[in-house]
Amino acid sequence: MSFFSFGQSAEIDIVLNDAETRKKAEHKTEDGKKDNYFLFYDGETVSGKINVTLKNPGKRLEHQGIKIEFIGQIELYYDRGNHHEFVSLVKDLARPGELTQSQTFDFEFTHVEKPYESYTGQNVKLRYFLRATVSRRLNDISKEMEIVVHTLSTYPELNSSIKMEVGIEDCLHIEFEYNKSKYHLKDVIVGKIYFLLVRIKIRHMEIDIIKRETTGTGPNVYHENDTIAKYEIMDGAPVRGESIPIRLFLAGYEMTPTMRDINKKYSVRYYLNLVLIDEEERRYFKQQFMPCGLHWPAVLDLVSCNVNNCLGFVKPAVFWQSS
Repeated sequence: MSFFSFGQSAEIDIVLNDAETRKKAEHKTEDGKKDNYFLFYDGETVSGKINVTLKNPGKRLEHQGIKIEFIGQIELYYDRGNHHEFVSLVKDLARPGELTQSQTFDFEFTHVEKPYESYTGQNVKLRYFLRATVSRRLNDISKEMEIVVHTLSTYPELNSSIKMEVGIEDCLHIEFEYNKSKYHLKDVIVGKIYFLLVRIKIRHMEIDIIKRETTGTGPNVYHENDTIAKYEIMDGAPVRGESIPIRLFLAGYEMTPTMRDINKKYSVRYYLNLVLIDEEERRYFKQQFMPCGLHWPAVLDLVSCNVNNCLGFVKPAVFWQSS
């Protein structure tokens, strides 16, 4: 994008040194569409060239300096006027003066810290971008190039299974078991559900993956829930002693690693919601938090059953992205 003033103007182009070999990753934009961007990881060097092309050859371009910035930024949609920068690096490419012809400038940001995953959500956006600027007295000429950053994790040393009994007294008693507590984004959730006591006429059972995005702090906290997937695991009435297998492939769903209190601005968590529906359309549910990351909260919050037939717990399961 160029901004014009009187007389000479120019176009800016940003070219990465390894543009031909660097991988690209698909990333969702704010309008819901997807595009491909150059993919980087924490600690990688970002280097390239800035091409400044004069639009009117033969005319001089006076400027107040030329610079390149590398920026990591969080934008909360309800507070668009404020951009929260957690990475801000600047390199001056030219002192104030004038350009008499098109020129190319080299730049390099060495071993750049990129602590967070790129993310576009319901109420928040975290992005990284390069911005080249030719400063002028009236209107600057600038160009941005957005990149995508993925965070990587090693496979957890301890990844124990989850086993728990839940139910409604004298009505329904089930035991469920998942093969692990931490999951990779391309992993498979494998488990079983055992019916130990069935005095309710169950006709249907499903597992939902719920994404919960939390933004803000204190009294200004916003929660957005989004159902990522619905997976039917049973159709028909179970009997005592019956075992229902679970095998849910995560690769087909659009998910991110679990994000906890990113720069004290937002969090993203995923929940496994086990839902049973009886013949009278009453719903019995149990929600399991599934963190996609390295940490597995040990605290289990039991929720007492109420008229909505809650089978009540909230506990996390982890997802992460491996190298």
